[in-house]
Amino acid sequence: MEVVPLVALVAVSAAVAGIARRTPVPAPLLLVAAGLAAAYLPGVPEYALDPHIVLPLVLPPLLYTAAVDSSYLDLRANIRPVALLSVGYVLFATLAVGYAAYLVVPGLPLTAALVLGAVIAPPDAVAATAIARRLGLPPRITTILQGESLVNDATAITAYKVALAAVVGAGAGWAGGIAEFLLASVGGVGVGLLLMVPIHWLRTHLREPLLQNTLSLLIPFVAYAAAERVHASGVLAVVVVALYLGHRNWQVDFATRLQEEAVWKMIAFVLESVVFMLIGLQLPVVLEGLGEYEGMHAAWYAVAVFLAVVAARFVWVFPATFLPRISARVREREPETNWKSPVIVGWAGMRGVVSLAIAFSIPMTVEDGEGFPARNLILFLTFTTVIGTLVVQGLTLPPLIRLLRLPPRDVQAETLAEAQAQNAASAAAEARLEELLEDRRNALPAPLADRLRTVMERRRNSVWERLGAVNEETGESADDTYRRLSREMISAEREVFVALRDERRIDDEMLRTLLRRLDLEEAAAYRESAD
Repeated sequence: MEVVPLVALVAVSAAVAGIARRTPVPAPLLLVAAGLAAAYLPGVPEYALDPHIVLPLVLPPLLYTAAVDSSYLDLRANIRPVALLSVGYVLFATLAVGYAAYLVVPGLPLTAALVLGAVIAPPDAVAATAIARRLGLPPRITTILQGESLVNDATAITAYKVALAAVVGAGAGWAGGIAEFLLASVGGVGVGLLLMVPIHWLRTHLREPLLQNTLSLLIPFVAYAAAERVHASGVLAVVVVALYLGHRNWQVDFATRLQEEAVWKMIAFVLESVVFMLIGLQLPVVLEGLGEYEGMHAAWYAVAVFLAVVAARFVWVFPATFLPRISARVREREPETNWKSPVIVGWAGMRGVVSLAIAFSIPMTVEDGEGFPARNLILFLTFTTVIGTLVVQGLTLPPLIRLLRLPPRDVQAETLAEAQAQNAASAAAEARLEELLEDRRNALPAPLADRLRTVMERRRNSVWERLGAVNEETGESADDTYRRLSREMISAEREVFVALRDERRIDDEMLRTLLRRLDLEEAAAYRESAD
């Protein structure tokens, strides 16, 4: 792809995603709609989705940032539903949707239909989890959706390879398929386990934040490439490494964490924006190759496959949710399960760019030189399923969540737990400070020692104040008012520094040093929550 179209794609995608943040429409849906609208505008170049770019270069960083932000402990606590969705459901959907397509489309070989089933089996939970966070879904549902999205791509890619081998005549039967699946899954996890400890050792022993962040940018690509090199699952290798690093992120230098968070937020924002825009932009590419399947027949096939995808998810989700509850142990661990949660999980099965990337990787011909059976139709049905799930399910998921009236997050209980944790930490810090001050080598003037105590006490009290009364005039807690006034004071200092620079009383280098100091103080005082 040339530079100018690529820059234009990134710029427009970022602009549309920015606009989406100011509207009630989820960003993925607005981006797809913008891509569909732009696909036929005069002067817009053809953006063909290249699987050789998406799978090794776009998928790893998206998986990495999602896994690093996930909770290893929460995923471990929900390993059963996550595994049933990310492995069991994907395999079930491959067979169910593939067989449905085989019945609906005349002349479509069963092996080619199973390729289609594998391609559209994995839901893309980026949009679903974005909506879940935006609407405050219960944490367990959000964890399950996130966990599913981390692993299901690996299952689908492996199932696709097995089905593809059957089409081209290189299949080795069920035994060979199971062996390939085990190699990919066990091998991917094994590569991740081998890499995670030395990578973490490097992260904790590199003292320069720029070097640490450079390493951070390389990690997902190294893990993915290393696993794929030995024919294992690069997806699982990236997820295992990222979960380990995220779980131990507290051991990394604070400056690295600050830089890393900003860098990966930007990367995730750009990549997610671009891939959803690319989905919409594929319309001309898909329609050009439809050929003999054009017309109402293709539309009927698209509707039938879409309905099969939606139905297959519910057929799997409800039994997978309630059948294990026959066990008393499962009922004890999951006492709050009701029919509303599987409805949300079932309807949150939106497909995404991975399905399209896999579809575009289908070869043009098979081993005997003949064309891949119904390749263009498979591309079309994949595209329509992705668009259909994103638009239909994406637009209706928020009202469905509101209609079901799921219990919201207990903000009061979460704040209380945060306050209790901060209280325990402050007590430990206070004891450590007094212990250090008893040593003459740590002697401090009384005002400085009191300042340390004051800062520590404010950290202790700030969370408790959120549980208490608010200012009748402004609606702010005391902590909110403190942060606002602190920010106003820092802004006043910043204006003075800039004025002194403009008067040539300090140079730009000194200005940058002073402004960075204020930035760190503002971050410490204000601590804006993540979007």
